Amino acid sequence: MKYQNRIAEVDKLQKEIQVLRPLGRNALKQLKEYYRIGLTYSSNAIEGNSLTESETKVVIEDGITIGGKPLRDHYEAIGHSEAFDHLYKLVKNDEITESDILRLHKLLYMRVDPNEAGKYRKEPIIVTGTDFEFPQPSKLKGLMQKFIKEIPGLKKKLHPIEFAALLHIRLATIHPFVDGNGRAARLLMNLALMQAGYPITIIPPVVRADYIDAIRKANKGDNQMFINFVSCMVVEAEKDYLRLLRHLNVEGGA
Repeated sequence: MKYQNRIAEVDKLQKEIQVLRPLGRNALKQLKEYYRIGLTYSSNAIEGNSLTESETKVVIEDGITIGGKPLRDHYEAIGHSEAFDHLYKLVKNDEITESDILRLHKLLYMRVDPNEAGKYRKEPIIVTGTDFEFPQPSKLKGLMQKFIKEIPGLKKKLHPIEFAALLHIRLATIHPFVDGNGRAARLLMNLALMQAGYPITIIPPVVRADYIDAIRKANKGDNQMFINFVSCMVVEAEKDYLRLLRHLNVEGGA
C-alpha cells in the first residue's frame, strides 16, 4: 500500500484540536485510560502478543490473568502500562535523554527479564524477516550517545511529525536492546508527538506488514516511506481524538 505524506492535513486537524483545549480533569483522565489500553494492546500485538484488546484491559485494570494465555503476554501488558504512565511524566520535559529511553525500556521489560531491562544488549542479534545487519554490542553505547546529542538539532529543524518518525527510525535501527526495541521506539515516537502537543498515535496491528516494510526501508537509509506512514497514522489519531472530545462534549475555555 502506498502512503502519501499527509503533514498538511495533520496541521489542519491539529488546529481543530487546539480550539478544544485546555481539557477538563475528567476528560484528561478518561482519555489517558483509553489510550493506555489502546496503545498497550496494539504495540504488544504488533510483536506477537496474543492478548486481545479486551483481555489487555482486564489484565491491566482488574489484575486478572487470562486462562490459556502465556504468562509473558501478561507481563508485557503490565510492563507497557507502567511505561505508559512514565511517558506522561516525561511529556512535561522539553528534552529527551538517554536515561529517559533506558527507563522506558526498563519498565517495559522488567517483568520479562530483569537482567536485560533498561540495559544495552551484550550479544549480536539477527532479526527474522530482514537482511539488515544491526550494530555490534561494542558500538551501542557510542551510537546511542551520538543519537541523543543529535536530538535537539533534529527537533529544531524538522516538522514534529518528521522528528517523531526519525526518532523511531534511529532507535529501531540501532536496536540497542535484546528485545522490546519496537515497543520502545513507538513509545519514544509518542513522547516526541505528545511533547509537541499531538495526541497519542496508535499503529494498529492490521497495518503491521506496511509498518514493518517502511521500517526495513528506513533501516537502509530511505526514511520517506516511514515518515509518510507516520503522517497517515497521526491523521487517523487526530480524527479519533476529535471524535472522543466531541463525545465528551469538551469545549474550549480558560
